[in-house]
Amino acid sequence: MAAKIKKGDRVEVLAGRDKGKKGDVIRVVPEENRAFVQGVNMVKRHTKPQGMGKPGGIVEKEGPIDLSNLALIDPVSGKATRVGFKVLEDGRKVRVARPSGEVIDR
Repeated sequence: MAAKIKKGDRVEVLAGRDKGKKGDVIRVVPEENRAFVQGVNMVKRHTKPQGMGKPGGIVEKEGPIDLSNLALIDPVSGKATRVGFKVLEDGRKVRVARPSGEVIDR
């Protein structure tokens, strides 16, 4: 199945403690149906020192969030939108924002 959310997309969180936040997708894990979004679902990890270059401490980083809790942002309206697919005249299959019909893929 084609991916509706890809790395680099601007998304909005629909559910959870970060509901309403917007950010860019850093990484997608299709096997687990999850994505990492910049500044969303921040978790703290306690790390041990890794030699001279890396000191230990508490590191804050993004945790995975389920794809069902994310919605792509429409490039026209700036609101969360559903994603559809459309085949162009040149044969390319592209993602399309449902309400506006705007092509999302470049």
